[in-house]
Amino acid sequence: MSEVLTRPTTLRPAQPLDAGAVGGIMSDFARDTNWLPRIHTAAEDIAHADAMIARGWVTVAEQAGKITGFAACERGELDALYVSHAARGQGIGSALLIALKSRHKTLTCWTFQANARAIAFYRHHGFAETARGDGSANDEGLPDLTLHWQREAA
Repeated sequence: MSEVLTRPTTLRPAQPLDAGAVGGIMSDFARDTNWLPRIHTAAEDIAHADAMIARGWVTVAEQAGKITGFAACERGELDALYVSHAARGQGIGSALLIALKSRHKTLTCWTFQANARAIAFYRHHGFAETARGDGSANDEGLPDLTLHWQREAA
């Protein structure tokens, strides 16, 4: 997993007009992931993106004027981290996560147990598993796990 950005990338706070691109990245992931049930429409994904942006949770990664990824985080709770399919493997997810780690002493997130790529990514970045769920606590009904990272004392 690359931690060096392979193309010039800007990280910035998301703006209201970014909701379509952010929601589109979420929709594309759901559409392209065969183990993930599609429970939200593209319009619902955009509305969810808009709500996260309005709360000030979202940082976007932009390359050549195009949003290629985003992270949504509130007080150390990482709600979402997605990179567009075409931009994966370029260090964008790592850049977003490193930026969050610089602003928070701890980060907690959850992902589905079937999402091996995400689990490997978070473990690579120092996250440890703290809990497993049977899917009863998420809308998709899929087994999940919680991961936690804590900055080392200086």
